[in-house]
Amino acid sequence: MKQSSYIRPLYKLFTAVATVFLFAGCSISIDGENYTSQEPKFELEAFFDGKVTAWGIVQNRSGEIVQRFVVDIDGSIQDGALILDETFTYGMGAGPTKRIWTITKNANGTYIGNAGDIVGEAKGIAYGNAFNFAYEMDLDVDGTTYGVNFDDWFWAMDGNNMMNRSYIKKFGIVMAEVTIFMQKQD
Repeated sequence: MKQSSYIRPLYKLFTAVATVFLFAGCSISIDGENYTSQEPKFELEAFFDGKVTAWGIVQNRSGEIVQRFVVDIDGSIQDGALILDETFTYGMGAGPTKRIWTITKNANGTYIGNAGDIVGEAKGIAYGNAFNFAYEMDLDVDGTTYGVNFDDWFWAMDGNNMMNRSYIKKFGIVMAEVTIFMQKQD
């Protein structure tokens, strides 16, 4: 009898430790400093000043594609801020949606962004050919709104093309990933 009283607490402790390691392994962490010397240098304002078309997919935790979309972006500089007027057209279900970003560059080179479905402010920083944008969003999925965190990474391929990977997290765990190819239109 006495032995089982020791085994049960040890089993619970083992289960708790294993769960922590399992969830820690579900997180993505990118070190922007790795891109500081990479070329071409990503210039946020230059890339998005004008029309940009983007094509993307959303994958769930299993890697299954759960959404395809096209985004038409009309960017402009107004009163020192970058304004991105985005129209999303979805390939699987949901109708078109719109988001308007206002992004301002701080004196220290970092960025602050705001949009209607963003909670608080998005924070951005450039690293050579990469740009990271982190923010909390109220994400509507099938009529239910979820508070999630985006870890959004952009990489310049050249002056007209860019790749984007977004990691959608809840409680620090990646729940979905978004892959987007963006092309500047002339």
